[in-house]
Amino acid sequence: MTTDTTRPDSAALSLIDDVPALAAHARRATLLRPTAGDPGPRDSSVGGPLLWPADEPWPVCRAPHVVRKREKLSDADREVWEECDRRMKARRRARGRGASVMTAEEDAARTRIMDGAGAVDLRTWERIRTVSEYPATPAPMVPVLQLRAQDVPDLPMPEGTDLLQLLWCPDDHAEPPGQPRYWGPNAELRHRAAESVGTVADPPRPERPQDVYLPRPCVLDPVRVVDLPESDELPAETVETAHAWAEARGLAYDRHLSCLPGWKAGGWPGRHLTDLVPIDCSCGARMRLHLTLESGRDPRLNVGRSGELRVFTCPEDLTHPFRLNVQ
Repeated sequence: MTTDTTRPDSAALSLIDDVPALAAHARRATLLRPTAGDPGPRDSSVGGPLLWPADEPWPVCRAPHVVRKREKLSDADREVWEECDRRMKARRRARGRGASVMTAEEDAARTRIMDGAGAVDLRTWERIRTVSEYPATPAPMVPVLQLRAQDVPDLPMPEGTDLLQLLWCPDDHAEPPGQPRYWGPNAELRHRAAESVGTVADPPRPERPQDVYLPRPCVLDPVRVVDLPESDELPAETVETAHAWAEARGLAYDRHLSCLPGWKAGGWPGRHLTDLVPIDCSCGARMRLHLTLESGRDPRLNVGRSGELRVFTCPEDLTHPFRLNVQ
C-alpha cells in the first residue's frame, strides 16, 4: 500500500507497509464527514430527506419509551432530607477537608425517602422514577442517515439494492426488542433500490421528540480509508511491533492509528467505555461494525452522553437482526 499524507489513514498505511502482518487485520471503511447543508432525497445525507416511496407505510416505533415520573415529597420527608444535609455539612466543617460520610441512620432515612427512585430534584422536592411505557400512539421515526452504494462502495448491501436508510425514534428506550444492554433511540434499518422509487413520501413528524436525537441536515464528503483494530484484536507479537513502530514516531497505536473516529461506514469500532466485548449474531457469527454515528459537530446529535452509536450486522447474512451499541 502507498501512503498519501492527505489521507486520514496515511500513518496507518505506512504502518502496514512496514508491518505486513497487519494487512490481514485491516478493514476498508468510508469516513462520511457530514457538514451542514441542503441534501435532496436522492443524495447521501445525515438528517436529510429519504428516498422513501409515497405508497409505502412510514415506519413507526411501537416499543416502550423511557418516561420520567415525578412524585412530590411530603413535608416530613423533605425536613428529614434537609436535616441529613445539615448534619453532613456540620461534620464536613468540623473535619476541614474531610469527606462527607452519611451515618447508617441517615443512609437508611434517604433510602426510605428515595423508595427505589433514581433521583431527587432538590429544587422542586420531587422523586424522579424512570419507567418504560408504551406510547398512546405509535411514534413516527425520523430520518437519520441515507447512503448510496456508490458513496460507500465497501459497505455490503443485499443483492438488488443500492441504498441504505437508517431511521430512529427520537426518544430514549431501555432495551427495545432485540437490543439487550442498550439504552437510546430505537432504530430501523432499510435497504432498497433507488430506481424503484417514484413519488417520494412526506414524512410525518413525532409529537414530542428529544432535540438531541434530531440531526441537523448535512451533506456528506465521503472518503475511503483503511481502518486498523485496537490492540485487543491483534496477536501479541503484532501488537508489540505496532506499538514500537508508533512510539518511534511519537504516536500511540490505539489513539492515533486504529479505529478511525467520526461518522463511518464499515471499519473497526473503538471502545471508550468498556473492554473488548464481542457482539454475536443469533446465528453464532461474530457481528461486524456497519455504521458509526457520532455526537456533536454539524449533525448536532447527542447519544450516550456525547458518545457514539454503532450499528453491527451479521457478516454471513445481512437479513439477520442488527444490533445497536453505544460507547
